[in-house]
Amino acid sequence: MNDEGTTRRVPFDYWLLLCTLLLVGLGVVMVYSASAVLAGERYGDPAYFLKRESCFVLLGLAGMTAAARCPYPVWRRVVYGLLALSALLLGCAYIPGIRSTVGGASRWIHLGPVRFQPSELAKLTIVIFLAYSLEKKAARMKSFAVGLFPHMVIGGIMIVLILGQRDFGSAFLVASILFCMLLVGGSRLTYLGAMVIAALPLLYFAVASVDYRRKRILAFLNPWSDRYGSGFQIIQSLIAFKEGGLLGRGLGEGQQKLFYLPEAHTDFIASVIGEELGLIGMLCLLALYGFFCLRGFMTAWRAPDSFGRYLAFGITVLLSWQAVCNLGVVMGLLPTKGMVLPFVSYGGSSLLVSLVAVGIMLNISSYRKV
Repeated sequence: MNDEGTTRRVPFDYWLLLCTLLLVGLGVVMVYSASAVLAGERYGDPAYFLKRESCFVLLGLAGMTAAARCPYPVWRRVVYGLLALSALLLGCAYIPGIRSTVGGASRWIHLGPVRFQPSELAKLTIVIFLAYSLEKKAARMKSFAVGLFPHMVIGGIMIVLILGQRDFGSAFLVASILFCMLLVGGSRLTYLGAMVIAALPLLYFAVASVDYRRKRILAFLNPWSDRYGSGFQIIQSLIAFKEGGLLGRGLGEGQQKLFYLPEAHTDFIASVIGEELGLIGMLCLLALYGFFCLRGFMTAWRAPDSFGRYLAFGITVLLSWQAVCNLGVVMGLLPTKGMVLPFVSYGGSSLLVSLVAVGIMLNISSYRKV
């Protein structure tokens, strides 16, 4: 376990596992509730999305179990292989015949009968790489040439490849992870501040130069200015929360999912939860994510070495911040970014990678420094 002392094995964090399983279980129920009408109309089978989501859950749980049994130091040895694989898969999303375009965005690739979103793997890969690199360069993190520049290059390549696929949300997540992990890793605040300032013009260009992103910002500022266009999603989402009230309409009784709310079973599934389970249901959802975040940071705090600490911290930031961003969008607090709700939204790539990430954290939680 590196050179920071002897370790001992302890039971893994059952509370973290329970919280994850509750979120996944809620996701399965709500995916069926949000998609049954759409699935019946489009595929002639109301349980179409439920069946697929159940398969994703089983695969994800198998991946989580395997990751929980795999000693986390193993990830040090495969980090460069993961970087190469992630870059290769991101590159494949630019190749006609392999890439899959949905809604104008080429974020997916076809691997035989399976469709996979490479940016999901890239997000976990950047966490593993940063955890490895920050531990390796701990004594030289104050140096720009060693502590900041190489990480900016690797992170920048990932961000550019993801932005080219019209996936602004994932690119934003990678940038956020990069900043947070460099901050706790010991990079100089002046360097990080300069990095943020330098990124602002690039952020402005990335938004202003693309018509649909610019419309999303304008819709965020005033959705009613284009209520049937760019502001339609957020208006329908807010209506869903209003109709839900304190206790909700009841499970399966929501109206906004009936072709009013686009992407009801993916990006805006929290709106369906708000309408059907009400404020109480949303508070329970927020409590689950808050508890997950707490257990994740506790795992990082108790990890026996710096690699484990950075790895658990990065995974916790990745999943928790993604949840915050998704919930901020559906509540009208952030511009629309096309980001799923971890563990709950429909989507095989996100669910599989997220559960593997939790498995890594469970393994880290099973070690203590003596």
